[in-house]
Amino acid sequence: MVEKKKAKLIVLLAFDLDSEGNLRPAFEPREMPSEDRARLAAMELAPHHAGILAWSRTADPQLGEYGEPVELARYGLVPDME
Repeated sequence: MVEKKKAKLIVLLAFDLDSEGNLRPAFEPREMPSEDRARLAAMELAPHHAGILAWSRTADPQLGEYGEPVELARYGLVPDME
């Protein structure tokens, strides 16, 4: 039996502060094509937002199986990953 390679979900998130000082998503989560591209995009966006987070995890959506998230890049203010 050949073991199927799990896909990798790679996501970039950005956060800004609202008028009351609370962190809010700056845009919808963006799926990235590679971990390197996610790190680069995070670094490029960091000066423009209160916080940036890039993370990845293995995923098999058909089975509903997801691995633990692995942080790739973090800049500024970012909520705790749950």
